[in-house]
Amino acid sequence: MTDPTKPPASAPEVSASQASTSRIPGLDGLRAIAVTAVLIFHLMPGLLPGGYIGVDVFFVISGFLITTLLLREHQRTGRIALGSFWQRRARRLLPAIGVLVISCGAAAWLVGGDILVNLGWQVAGALSFSFNWLSIADGTSYFDHTTPELFRNLWSLAVEEQFYLLWPLLVLALLTIPRWRVRLAVVATLAAVSALAMAVLVVPGQDVTRVYFGTDTHSFGLTIGAALALAIARWPAGQSAWPRRVRMSLAPLGWMAIVGIGAIAMLMPSAGAAPYRGGLVLVALLAALVIAAASVPGAALGRLLDNAPMRWVGERSYGLYLWHWPVWVILAAALPTWQASDAGEWALGGLALTIAVVAATASYRFIEQPIRRKGLRATLVAYTRWWRQPRWRVVAAASVTVFIGATSTATLAAIAEDPGEGSAQHEIERGQAALALPSPEPTPEAPAVLPGGDQITAVGDSVMLAVVPELQQNFPGISVDAVVSRQMRTAPDLLRAQRDAGTLRSTVVLGLGTNGPISTQTLDEVRQIIGSDRQLVIVNVQAPRGWTDEVNATLHEFADRYRDVELANWQGAIQPQLHLLAGDQIHATSAGGVVYADALRGALQRLAELPPVLDLADYGLADLPQ
Repeated sequence: MTDPTKPPASAPEVSASQASTSRIPGLDGLRAIAVTAVLIFHLMPGLLPGGYIGVDVFFVISGFLITTLLLREHQRTGRIALGSFWQRRARRLLPAIGVLVISCGAAAWLVGGDILVNLGWQVAGALSFSFNWLSIADGTSYFDHTTPELFRNLWSLAVEEQFYLLWPLLVLALLTIPRWRVRLAVVATLAAVSALAMAVLVVPGQDVTRVYFGTDTHSFGLTIGAALALAIARWPAGQSAWPRRVRMSLAPLGWMAIVGIGAIAMLMPSAGAAPYRGGLVLVALLAALVIAAASVPGAALGRLLDNAPMRWVGERSYGLYLWHWPVWVILAAALPTWQASDAGEWALGGLALTIAVVAATASYRFIEQPIRRKGLRATLVAYTRWWRQPRWRVVAAASVTVFIGATSTATLAAIAEDPGEGSAQHEIERGQAALALPSPEPTPEAPAVLPGGDQITAVGDSVMLAVVPELQQNFPGISVDAVVSRQMRTAPDLLRAQRDAGTLRSTVVLGLGTNGPISTQTLDEVRQIIGSDRQLVIVNVQAPRGWTDEVNATLHEFADRYRDVELANWQGAIQPQLHLLAGDQIHATSAGGVVYADALRGALQRLAELPPVLDLADYGLADLPQ
């Protein structure tokens, strides 16, 4: 039997130049592109709808880098020291995460409120690299903005660390296979199985957190990167050994791949099935193509990607990714009104970015680099000998000790003060409970001027869901179909299904737009589906989101255009009394639900007071009968 600790007869041909250095051209520049996309996606909502794909670029880089390092170690020493590998990974990742957790946990305790929800299991998931599976088990949604989790961004690090735990064992097994093409085929098959699992398990219109967070369904980027590492290990080391036409063709393909990644980041939002049925796989393949083009000996692409600014960002990309999201969540909770306008939202994102850059720079300088150079033990030993240092270092070390103690205590206090559920979630669950009970029957004494509840079909998102009790009380018999995170683009299919089933009533209320931009084309399609014999009420949006003003402008313009469409001005009614909303400034409390119902009643009243449409005979213009 082949000894996996010894290089087999056809071990990967890692060149001397490759084996002598751990630096791989272009990776820092590609990291800079990836983290920039993620930062824009999170801190400047709506500006880069597909910026989340930066995570998949990171996955490819990680799979490629880790596999390359493992192959180089095996080529150099004839073995892979698993314990040392796992120790290096923990040393690289855990100290920075530990500082992040206690710092942001303490800040969350100072702010309080909804950001303390589920903080205990979030901390456990962050420190144990199991955040993705704990989140799936808890039933939370990556796409639900009602109660943003403080450490939600750490799901991707959990996926990577789980890969790091298992992959060296698989590499040892692969190295027992004599033929490198078979090894490559095995890894490519693993990538295909993961991508296929994501495509098969995703259900359009339903929450996709399970397939997005799952290590099994979202590891194709890591394995595509690993497959690339196996292939590149066979490449000749010298530029002269490459056919000129091959080198010349790979360079433009690399640039085209970068442009393709940018185009997808601009054009592929997370909603819909496209990302999960091939879109993210395409991103991973494009990222692999960039790495391949940059790895060709003498390639200009690698040098250009490694320019000083991009290299600076790439080297600190880990810290930037760690800090940006928790900082934004804390600031958004502390300054909720900032998101009510475009200027405030940009200011909030800019402030979060500034803090994240400072924190990431400090983390890189004082935590990541010292531990990488000296190791965790040597760094701690040097720290504990602070009394032998100059006075300023003594003061600095004492300050750090106090900081760690205070923030750790505050983080524990924050975990203990977990309210159990967010204020918005409380209102949503109140609405869900009301939907589960029989709706009150309409009373015969109900005013005939307005349509009774038994004549109204209401379709909405979590905002409508939160006010179901008030809708049922004010419009007995109303039919409400409302779910969390629903967007306007789903309205045509939902209303078409009800129309075809014969359950669509004479008055339709549409309360969508909180969760993303809308289009006039969708509204026109809605009006066409419900037909001219039904009236339509559209409810505008109250949400501190970048798209709110545009959504409301579109709704107002649409209502003004048609006689049988009326606007319920929810935003205008609640703006003077925002204290009647939950902490997210979006979902109504029970008192706010009364305001919502009153806004809807006003719209229905205006529709009821429309004079009847006259035909030509009523104007005396039609021919008189003979």
